Amino acid sequence: MAEIISIANQKGGVGKTTTAINLAYGLACLNQEVLLVDFDPQGNATSGLGVDLKEGDKTIYELASNMGSFSQAIRQTSNELLDVLPANNNLAGLEVEIVGMKGRENVLKNILEPLKKMYKFIIIDCPPSLGLLTLNALVCSDSVITPIQAEYYAMEGLAHFIDTTYKIKKHINPQLKIDGGVVTMFDARMNLGRQVKDEVFKFFGDNVYKTAIPRNVRLAEAPGFAQSVFSYDPGCRGARAYFELAKEFLIRRGAKVEHYEEAVPYQTDTSLSYDFGG
Repeated sequence: MAEIISIANQKGGVGKTTTAINLAYGLACLNQEVLLVDFDPQGNATSGLGVDLKEGDKTIYELASNMGSFSQAIRQTSNELLDVLPANNNLAGLEVEIVGMKGRENVLKNILEPLKKMYKFIIIDCPPSLGLLTLNALVCSDSVITPIQAEYYAMEGLAHFIDTTYKIKKHINPQLKIDGGVVTMFDARMNLGRQVKDEVFKFFGDNVYKTAIPRNVRLAEAPGFAQSVFSYDPGCRGARAYFELAKEFLIRRGAKVEHYEEAVPYQTDTSLSYDFGG
């Protein structure tokens, strides 16, 4: 059965969708069957993986509204082990439609339940808010990863988000685990970045991921070309960092490093394979 992981932070612009896309793709490169669920009405995870939705195409909104099937909605990406359940701005209406509904917090859980036996991991890209959509994601998740931008304002609101997560764990989803924080847009040359990283370690303790995601131009450019960073420039620092994050993610779940050490993203030019040396 799949482990469901929410990538969530109430603050926008912290690298949430970038992390969802590239962690999912990195895991697929490590021979894991992954479904990326775009649960943000902006649909950035959908477009960022090259899914071009046309009028009438089925999305997660249609599944939630019983107007479509899994076979109509789920799309395969450029990596055969990574599928995406797409979203568009129609999803914004779902929050309004379910607000008065009994069991409104279980809508996404009911959608994903039949899919759990088809994948190893289901990763949810949440909207940058603590509304009903994010609540739905956390209610159906086994764990939550919180990307944190290495800047001052990124720490604001973090305590509130974690407190809300613990309340969901206590009252609705006792299996929910705080998997930890991931420092994003990190520049080791800046004192502020190092200070924020230190604060994140204090906040999350041993749960914080040791792999920090650097500021990287190629990483920022990749969504504009509707690609993961692994497809856009697999040799860049951003790709190497997300590959290391995917390995660390698996090691936490009992995988042996040696089994994945030689894994290389799908590509035809083998000269672009990773070099994890200096």
